[in-house]
Amino acid sequence: MSTVVDAVNQLLHFPESIERVVYPSRSHETSENRGVSSIPVDILDSPKEYIFYMDVPGLSKSEIQVTVEDENILVIRSNGKRKREESEEDGCKYVRLERRLPQKLMRKFKLPENCNVSAITAKCENGVLAVVVEKLPPPPKPKTVKVAIS
Repeated sequence: MSTVVDAVNQLLHFPESIERVVYPSRSHETSENRGVSSIPVDILDSPKEYIFYMDVPGLSKSEIQVTVEDENILVIRSNGKRKREESEEDGCKYVRLERRLPQKLMRKFKLPENCNVSAITAKCENGVLAVVVEKLPPPPKPKTVKVAIS
């Protein structure tokens, strides 16, 4: 697996820090998320933040949960339930049901160390979920002091 990751990194020239975001650890797979659909994602690495874009058609913001587990694992999930519109008149029934119910969705990402997990925001608009993870400022570079030798 690591040779595939190395080959993709060389082809796409991903920086080392984003590799951990793009290739999340498989060690987090459990019986809880087996059979759950994976949400396709686009990840933008900007100077001040990482932005995750996911298509979530048919889901409202109240049906999506965004959490951070184990201090650096970003988890995005949905229960996959859609309410059918109920008719107020007796004797009404659906003649055809073609729209698929949303599946349970879940995606986990191991965040790099430079992420500020206390400053994560999410917005769901027009079927697209955008999760913004702010980056911490870089640590100050150590100063070199030249000492004169007597």
